[in-house]
Amino acid sequence: MSNLIFYGCDTVELAKKYGTPLYVMSEDYIVDRCREIREDFLEKYDNTMAVYASKAFLTKEMARIIKREGLGMDVVSGGELYTAMEVDFPMDRVVFHGNNKLVDEIEMAIKNNVGRIVVDNIRELDIIEDIASKYGKRVNILFRVSPGVDAHTHKYIQTGQVDSKFGIPLDDDAIRTAVKKAMNCKHIDLKGFHFHIGSQIHENESYILAVRKMVELMKELKEDIGFITKEFNTGGGYGIQYKGDENRKNLAFYTDAIMNTLEDECNRHSVQRPFVIIEPGRWIVGEAGITLYTIGTIKEIPGTRTYVSVDGGMTDNPRPSLYQAKYDAVVANKYGEEPVKKVTVAGKCCESGDILIWDLEVPEIEPGDILAVLSTGAYNYSMASNYNRIPKPAVVMVSRGKDRLIVKRETYEDILRNEL
Repeated sequence: MSNLIFYGCDTVELAKKYGTPLYVMSEDYIVDRCREIREDFLEKYDNTMAVYASKAFLTKEMARIIKREGLGMDVVSGGELYTAMEVDFPMDRVVFHGNNKLVDEIEMAIKNNVGRIVVDNIRELDIIEDIASKYGKRVNILFRVSPGVDAHTHKYIQTGQVDSKFGIPLDDDAIRTAVKKAMNCKHIDLKGFHFHIGSQIHENESYILAVRKMVELMKELKEDIGFITKEFNTGGGYGIQYKGDENRKNLAFYTDAIMNTLEDECNRHSVQRPFVIIEPGRWIVGEAGITLYTIGTIKEIPGTRTYVSVDGGMTDNPRPSLYQAKYDAVVANKYGEEPVKKVTVAGKCCESGDILIWDLEVPEIEPGDILAVLSTGAYNYSMASNYNRIPKPAVVMVSRGKDRLIVKRETYEDILRNEL
């Protein structure tokens, strides 16, 4: 019997030191992914930029790592932008997204000179123009376009289909009208277009199809109204390995397909290849994280199921409840022992749907054992809640066998802090 070692750190000792539930993130893994981006995309193709989709996982320390590794950052709210500002993140490397940006968020972005605002609808143009005029600034924007591509992923994380809350569809004159209006704005510099077809995608055909559609748009706008596309943001969505999924693909599997198709299509349509931006998020941090829990009640229903309850659940990982996400896990203090039974891992929330894992194979277990759920680096901490007044877990960063606390565990006092 041995303990699970995660990037040089004994996970059982981490649970003893910091308590559970506990998010554990590997800085080594994150840095490796950032360096793969540099080697296989930024240094391989000129006139390119990579920004981290911070909604996947954002803390001040994560922002510092991304800053140090030379990537940009994709933000979708005032809170994410404020986090970047707090660590003096270079604002020219920030891309600001959102389908319903608040006026004060847009003002915050413009005042602080974000590099690009990705405009989701024509209404935003008037707001940006007014605020930019107020501060005497010229704002770089991209239009988010819905290219009408159905990516092969869960319907809740598809974003590029025609029926989407995101972006301007290509199937009518809306995008042409928006471009014309932007070209006439004194304080707006329309650089080009952005698309994002979905998340957790394991194939590259949908990216190829979207690029082809976008180059056709670039050609039409050039011929019809003289607009030259200078920038092209192809989003992110590259898949990682969860339980039952394919292994994580190398970045080049996606970016080579995108760049080769873009070069070919631009040559074919006689348009200049624009500056290209990618926005990986989950792909950088998803497999960098695990979550440690302490096993509590074990409830066996003869002939039916054995429920193993842990001290967390949907408050620290809502993805299984939201869209049936599947995770794998190991018993950290009995790592390597042969499995002898199947159990269902249940959370402690007062919801029947608070199930983290169905039919997990485990060795003989008992209350007090430590369960490590794998690939929880993305959309776990960032989507955590205080449902049932449960405090959010601490976050620990590990690197080369050393651990450091980067987010303190919430207390009950923290939960009540803003109440009168």
